Amino acid sequence: MLVDVAATRQPRLPPLFIRPDPWQSLTMPAAESATFPATRPPSVRRLSMANFRSYVAMDLPIDAGVVALVGENGAGKTNILEALSMFTPGRGLRRADLMDMARDGGPGGWAVSIEIDAPGGALQLGAGLDPPDGFNPAARRFRVDRAPAGSARAFADHVRVVWLTPGMDSLFTGPAGERRRFLDRLVLAVDSDHASRVSALERALRNRNRLLEDGARDAHWLDAAERELAELAVAVAAARQETVSRLGALIEDARDDASPFPWARISLEGDIERQIADVPAIEIEDRYRAALRDNRARDAAAGRTLIGPQASDLAVWHGPKGVEAARASTGEQKALLVGLVLAHARLVAAMSSIAPIMLLDEIGAHFDPSRRAALYADLERIGGQVWMTGADIGAFAELGASAKLFRVSAGQMRPA
Repeated sequence: MLVDVAATRQPRLPPLFIRPDPWQSLTMPAAESATFPATRPPSVRRLSMANFRSYVAMDLPIDAGVVALVGENGAGKTNILEALSMFTPGRGLRRADLMDMARDGGPGGWAVSIEIDAPGGALQLGAGLDPPDGFNPAARRFRVDRAPAGSARAFADHVRVVWLTPGMDSLFTGPAGERRRFLDRLVLAVDSDHASRVSALERALRNRNRLLEDGARDAHWLDAAERELAELAVAVAAARQETVSRLGALIEDARDDASPFPWARISLEGDIERQIADVPAIEIEDRYRAALRDNRARDAAAGRTLIGPQASDLAVWHGPKGVEAARASTGEQKALLVGLVLAHARLVAAMSSIAPIMLLDEIGAHFDPSRRAALYADLERIGGQVWMTGADIGAFAELGASAKLFRVSAGQMRPA
């Protein structure tokens, strides 16, 4: 019996998108969709740092669901949030070089550990960088309950982290690359394998570009490079498209035109992404490989691969007003971004059953008291621990009595 090999090949979709859907459906009554109770809302109960940024050493016990850090600019507030962001794959909320996180004048390495609530009791997670020596380069380290772990992916079984920083304020008006990085961070919060796929895609793109630049005469080398590139491109595009679809459905289900944080309409724009819903992954790979082959001369002249998920864009619209986010006012864009991040936090809680720890840098600086109160109420409904920073203690006046405020100054913290 003859077998059609092409027909038997399985789509190379990311694991997140081929296992059973834990929700069964995103459609649910609006009253239920406003809050997604997580089975585990882990909280940081102790934060320790050594030689991280401006901190020589710190050991801070925490017994609050909301932590507010108050201090002047440059006092070290964001450094604390960055330390917490080390417990997720990637380079943290600043996207800084790991060596740059080491304290000036220190040994060249750094260490951060957190103690969190876990079903079996307290659990310690550790992340750090061993300084380089005469024989070995700097090495990143990860530990779960003091046992070595292979990567930050090991933390995803215990904690999820979501953040919002002032550097994201230009998301809607900046280049498409910034929105792709933002989207990849959204995907990564629900799928810890996404970072490795994106890195592999970037390596495959560099490999093809190098072959084109060198004028590879053997078409077999380019065929092999483009086959690998197509597989990775479809996997990355599928992961992004799935997250956008889920997030968009969640936003639509809970939309409220009267909310101080307007709902967003989102879509992913790109040649591959437009085909994901209707075309088998194998066929998309074949089409993309054909397009790469047909565009070799153009890509060689440009010095880069012009089509693919590395050129896609996240389109965001202000839902209640029906305008592109880039055309909204600065205040509207800030409120829209906050609403988008809050919706993503609810998605993370629903998909992982872990309410995310939220890191909000200078979150209340541009909001009036009523909007700050609405924000704090939304954060409470999500259910995860929240860490916030601000220069003005008045920005935290709307917080409940259970919140803990700390003054930060010159690498030191004390209760406010």
